[in-house]
Amino acid sequence: MIGYVTLGTNDLPKAAAFYDDLLGTLGAKRFMEEDGYFIAWAKAPDEPSLAVSKPFNKEAATIGNGTMIAMIMDTPEQVTAFYDKAIALGASCEGPPGFRPAENISGFYAGYFRDLDGNKLDAFCIVEG
Repeated sequence: MIGYVTLGTNDLPKAAAFYDDLLGTLGAKRFMEEDGYFIAWAKAPDEPSLAVSKPFNKEAATIGNGTMIAMIMDTPEQVTAFYDKAIALGASCEGPPGFRPAENISGFYAGYFRDLDGNKLDAFCIVEG
C-alpha cells in the first residue's frame, strides 16, 4: 500500500551514509538519486522505498511530531539486529526491542529509534503464537 516515504535531512551526506549502512542490512540499495538533494533506497524499484531529501522549500528540515516510519521484519531477531545496527550508527533509543501490547494483535515485537536527524522509526514483526 505504501509506495515510498521521504524523511527530511539537513545533512544529506551524513543521512546517506547512515541509511546506506542501515538499509543495506535489509538488502536495500540506492535506486534513485538527485545529487545534493534526494536519495531513495529499495530492495527493487517496484517495491516500497525510503528516501531522504533536503526540503524543497529550502527551509530547515524538522521532525514531524507523531510521525513514525515502521519497517516490517520477518523475525524478532531481525528486529533486534536492525535496531542494534541503527543504535551502533548513532541513532537514539525510543524503546528497545521487545514485545508490546497492541490491541487485537498478539505477538507484536518492536524496537523504536530516532535517526541522526531525529526522525522516528520502528522495526517490527508479528510473531504467530
